[in-house]
Amino acid sequence: MKITVAGAGYVGLVTSACLAELGHQVTCIDIQKKKIGSLQNNRLPIYEPGLEHLLAKNIQNGNLAFTVDPQLAYSTTEIIFIAVGTPEMPGGSVELKYIHEVAKQIAHYIENDVIICTKSTVPVGTNDLIQRMIDNQKAPTLRVEVVSNPEFLREGSAVHDFFHGDRIVIGTDNLEAASILKKVYQPLNIPVITTDIRSAEMIKYASNAFLATKISFINEIANLCQKVGADIEEVAFGVGLDKRIGPDFLRAGIGYGGSCFPKDTKALLGIASDVEHHFDLLEAVINVNNRQQSLPVLMAKETIGSLQGKKIALLGLAFKPDTDDIRGSASIRIVNELLKEGAIVRAYDPVAIPNAQRMFSDTIEYAYDLRFALHEAELAIIATEWNQIKYAPLEIYPSFMKNPIIIDGRNCYAIEEIQKHSITYLSIGRRAMLKESLVNR
Repeated sequence: MKITVAGAGYVGLVTSACLAELGHQVTCIDIQKKKIGSLQNNRLPIYEPGLEHLLAKNIQNGNLAFTVDPQLAYSTTEIIFIAVGTPEMPGGSVELKYIHEVAKQIAHYIENDVIICTKSTVPVGTNDLIQRMIDNQKAPTLRVEVVSNPEFLREGSAVHDFFHGDRIVIGTDNLEAASILKKVYQPLNIPVITTDIRSAEMIKYASNAFLATKISFINEIANLCQKVGADIEEVAFGVGLDKRIGPDFLRAGIGYGGSCFPKDTKALLGIASDVEHHFDLLEAVINVNNRQQSLPVLMAKETIGSLQGKKIALLGLAFKPDTDDIRGSASIRIVNELLKEGAIVRAYDPVAIPNAQRMFSDTIEYAYDLRFALHEAELAIIATEWNQIKYAPLEIYPSFMKNPIIIDGRNCYAIEEIQKHSITYLSIGRRAMLKESLVNR
């Protein structure tokens, strides 16, 4: 089918490349000329495993094109996927100006009947608003059906998720539109759920809020384990064997981040507030996560005292492995709190340093080499569970650090392995390994 994707961000690019891989004729439009120029030359503005190959392959075979021209993108297309940004505004509400702009543009340029699928995460009721906006501005002879089609793509594994997702949600009361979209996705052989449009919008928020709740819950249990002498990994394993609960998202650490969970939990809280519903549980989830992100700095102060002038190695800047995205990353809070304490920070990350430099400039040092990050450091904080960190030989810590003290915010290492080395090691919800001669209280 002839498909247009509005927006060349994470969701838009993955959706464009993957739909083209299914054999559809896809045009991706964005207002940023520089970004589109880079994409036309097979240069990705983001890091996402597997995406660069799909991009190059489908540009070459003619299934995928990029443009800034709305006439070219919208005039004769059959389906339009809206994947523009819906950033968080002060107070946690969702900024919908990009949604409004693209809706107006679509209404102006379409020349035939189209189905419009909203992939952007939007508050409940937004798709009804898009429908009204386009109906009021389009040519009266044209039929336009707006459908909610939320995405469930995880950064770092988005291409895999597109082809091997758990479900596809189509929110519409129009049986013809639902049938056409099922054909679009048919080669994937993924279960399709058809709901009313507002339920589809809510499914996206409810899914992310539930996963965030699991993360905050296990982190609270981890903090309790620390105090009573239990091991969170053994607890989580035992809990996760219950089929009603499952093992996913029960990994203790320093909380969730990224562009989705923080934004979507706050947005859902705002949706609840707008209808005078007190969502106490979700408020607690957010508060727990905020506290958890500050935990490494608190642990550092308890371990070595004042951080003034201390050289701290921060291992990981991205909010999760296999992405260069630092939005909502625990590392942001950690860096800011370390700087406030007067620490000297040298940060390591395999791919996220350019994004971090735009945020922190020269207030911290940067290292593409793990050993350089650790050189002469008096304490190391692990914030992202990159494989380069998880599988690094543990002897590099005593070999390169001034004081081999690790605060592991992601529980990367087995306690049994740490015991073989002269390292002070503190993790989340597990017993501390203290080498007294290394701890300066």
